[in-house]
Parts: sequence; C-alpha cells; structure tokens
Amino acid sequence: MYLCTQCEKRFSSQSALCRHMNIHADKYKCTECGRCCGSSKNLAVHRRSHSGEKPFECTVCSKRFTTSHYLVVHSRMHSGEKPYKCHVCEKAFSQSSTLHRHMRVHTGDKPYDCPYCGKLFKTDSELKRHVRIHTGAKPYSCRHCSERFTHHIQLKTHLLKSHNEGTWLTCNICQKKFTASSSLKEHLLRHAGVKPYVCSQCPKCFYTVNEVKCHQPVHSNYKQFCCGLCSKDFKHKRNVVQHFKKCSAKLR
Repeated sequence: MYLCTQCEKRFSSQSALCRHMNIHADKYKCTECGRCCGSSKNLAVHRRSHSGEKPFECTVCSKRFTTSHYLVVHSRMHSGEKPYKCHVCEKAFSQSSTLHRHMRVHTGDKPYDCPYCGKLFKTDSELKRHVRIHTGAKPYSCRHCSERFTHHIQLKTHLLKSHNEGTWLTCNICQKKFTASSSLKEHLLRHAGVKPYVCSQCPKCFYTVNEVKCHQPVHSNYKQFCCGLCSKDFKHKRNVVQHFKKCSAKLR
C-alpha cells in the first residue's frame, strides 16, 4: 500500500515506510561499516554484529544471541515447534521469514538483482553477500586487531584461530575441528560417503548444494560472475574473486 519513492519498496503501513525512509536519510548510520538502519533500536542491534555482544541466553543449551527474536526462534529447535506451514507442500518452518523465502521455491521469484552484473537472488541477504564480490567490502572487523573480513564466518574463524575466542566443533571420527555446524555436517557426510545432491543435467552426485551450483556451469557457456572493475566475465565465483584481488591491486 505504501510505496518508497526512492527504491520502490512497498510497505503495509505508514509507520513501516517512515522507518524505511530513515535508511535513505542516513539518520541511523553505523560508524563501523556505514550501514544505515531504520531506527535507533535496529542500529543498536546491528552494532552487536561488530562488538560480538549477545545479551540473550538459551536456558537449555546456554547458546547466546544478539536479539530476543533469534532466541525465540532458536528455542523452537529444542521444542520442535514449527508454527508456519506452506499451503503448497505442507512443509513446516519455525519462523515466518523462512516460510516466505521457501515460497519462492514454488513461485521461482527472485526479486533482488545485482546492480553490477544483473544476477537475480531470492533474498536480500544473498544479494548483499554477492555484491561484496564486486565492491570488495569487508564489513566485519576484529575487536582485538585491525583485521577485517568479507563474511561473518571468516571473522568467527579468525577469532578462534588468532585469539582463541569461541568454541571449536570437533568431528568424533577424525577429531578435525570446525567453526560452523554446517561445515561439520558436510564433513560427516564425506566420512559416510553420502552424496545426496544430484546434478539436473547429468548423473554426477555431490555432498553439498554449493558443489552442485559450482558444477552446473560446466553444462553451459553462461558466465554469471562479473568483475566490477573491468567487467570481465567468469563462470565460477572463485575465479572472479581471485581475479578481483589482482585487478584491484593493479589499480593501487
């Protein structure tokens, strides 16, 4: 009902539109990374991504979170509660935003497009992570040293390796250590020899969705990754990242 005249986003209430307009006005801007928020509360929550502050603790497993909302969602992991159900396939989810993203599987909707190469994404967060390939932005900074990182998981790994901050996740088979639970799960699949993801173009199987995505360009000439500095195109993300580093070094 309510349209933003600057970016054409739509909102269900006037108050939601007003909060959104604060982003364009740079009213609540993070001094660490320059991100603009819609309110002082949102800015305070965002700053915790830089400070590492997590004031909300789970009473079951003691895991800590930056917001009460994340704690509520996490608690459903222990209770098994999944109150949001897809009306197409009956799949259930623990939070409404996950259901909203899931619906795009059925609709094929990708409303977020990259301003540099035009690639489309299902979520805003996917687009933000992708844009960093073009801009070279490193919004995550270490509070112990001057190191900065493109992704949060890189900061988490740095804190564990360089400053012994955080908890390692250990494989019970080979004792290899990981910083993320998703990495450990993927590693355990490799021990079991399970490759649950199959390429839609050929019979080749893979351990993860990302491996399938990296493989699929083999079947086409489409180059979906573009260097934001020289406009050279690449099939694979890893190649454009490597190229961007060399390209930006030449411009210094």
